[in-house]
Amino acid sequence: MIRIAIVDDHAMIRAGLKQFFSDQPDFSVVAEANNGREALDIVRGGEVDVIVLDISMPDQSGVDALAGIKARAPDLPVLILSGFPEEHYATTLLRQGASGYLNKDCDPEEIVKAIRTVARGRKYITAGVAERLADGLNGGGDKPPHEQLSERELQVFLRLAKGETISHMADSMSLSVKTVSTYRTRVMEKMKLESNSDLTYYALKNGLIQ
Repeated sequence: MIRIAIVDDHAMIRAGLKQFFSDQPDFSVVAEANNGREALDIVRGGEVDVIVLDISMPDQSGVDALAGIKARAPDLPVLILSGFPEEHYATTLLRQGASGYLNKDCDPEEIVKAIRTVARGRKYITAGVAERLADGLNGGGDKPPHEQLSERELQVFLRLAKGETISHMADSMSLSVKTVSTYRTRVMEKMKLESNSDLTYYALKNGLIQ
């Protein structure tokens, strides 16, 4: 039996997934959460085999939650199920420890296949994502700037783009203000941007925030 935790801030989506998974003889939904902090509480409990995680959530985003989950349970498979298209986040999050990435518009049967795949310790990669990963390995020069960011830099970038202050970030990420400022400087340099409003514009233009 594959023990699944569903992490999504929309109760209807959680309910729909739970109902669909109940038809699978080898699936058991053992936990639900509506934000990243609750997801970390589930991980601490240790009674789950696969986490199905959304990206866009209040309080703590899926990007932040993924980093926290992998820090606490490096071998726990995390399948990203997101409303954002693959090209926006998939390759970045796979590099940062996700076991797979699917868009919420995918065929439900593909979610089942993906969960069974990641539960066996394998990555679930669609043909489109595989192509993007291959382009990266081949040194494709068209990689967008945000895909060049490290895990921490991506977290800081998305938080800044949403208007979060450096002091609030430092507190919620358990970092010093100086450290967060250093990450901000690196983000600006790598993305060749000059202000927080530039970051927000970039994120909106590229569909990284809503």
